[in-house]
Formats: sequence, C-alpha cells, structure tokens
Amino acid sequence: MTIEVGTKLEGKVTGITHFGAFVDLSKGVTGLVHISEIADDYVRDVHDHLKIDDIVTVKVIHVDKDGKIGLSIKQAVDKPAEARPARSDNRERGGYRDRSDRGGRSFKSPASNASFEDKMSRFLKDSEERISSLRKNTESKRGGRGARRV
Repeated sequence: MTIEVGTKLEGKVTGITHFGAFVDLSKGVTGLVHISEIADDYVRDVHDHLKIDDIVTVKVIHVDKDGKIGLSIKQAVDKPAEARPARSDNRERGGYRDRSDRGGRSFKSPASNASFEDKMSRFLKDSEERISSLRKNTESKRGGRGARRV
C-alpha cells in the first residue's frame, strides 16, 4: 500500500506522547499526529482527546524522504463550507481601535481650521513637556548624573 499526501485513512492509536500520537495505518506503517493537528481547539493534553487502541480517521499531510509520515485528525474531518463574516471593523483583526490606542498616549487631532503656526506651536509645547518629563524620570533613576554642576 502506497501512502500519498492528501489521502484519508483509518488507523489505530498505538502510542501517545506529550507532543502527539502515533497511529498504525496498516502492516506496521506508523505515522505521527502532532498535537496541533488533533483538534481545532487548543489541546493541552493529548490524553484528553485520544486513548491507546482508538480507531481514528486521519489525513496524510506529508511524507518525508526518510519515511516519516505526518498525519492530521482535524484535517480529516469534513467541515461544512461556512461563509466567514466579512471583517469590516479593525477591532476584529486585533488592530488599533482608534488613534488613542497607540502606546498608551492619546492622540488629539487639532482642529482642522487651525493655522499651521498654531499646529506647530501646539506640537512644540507638547513635545517639550514630554522631553522634560522623560529627563526628570531618567535623572532620578541615574542618581542625578545629568544634574547641573556649580
């Protein structure tokens, strides 16, 4: 019997380790189902999902040149074709919700009718405040190394 990638087979669980389960496919041909290929949800312990001598349906996902066979139980299960909802909101992708979610500092958008000079002066003031607070925190942690000499 030749084992090809993509074929679904039935096998018997012959061994369980912390990283997966060994499945006997036929006539001494054994493959490994990695722990990440056992179920769709998180698998903390293989023993929670499989037991020795269980009969399982597996799908061959790769065959190495040295004869090692990679198997998957979760890919062998036919799932109904569900349409995934369209992701229109950035929050679903784990992205920024808004501009105030960047690095813990709020981003205040200046009024659109403000002149360039007003925007620049507001930026410089904000920047100087941040630099002075950084200097205060750094000098106190360094033991006053940046203090003035008399």
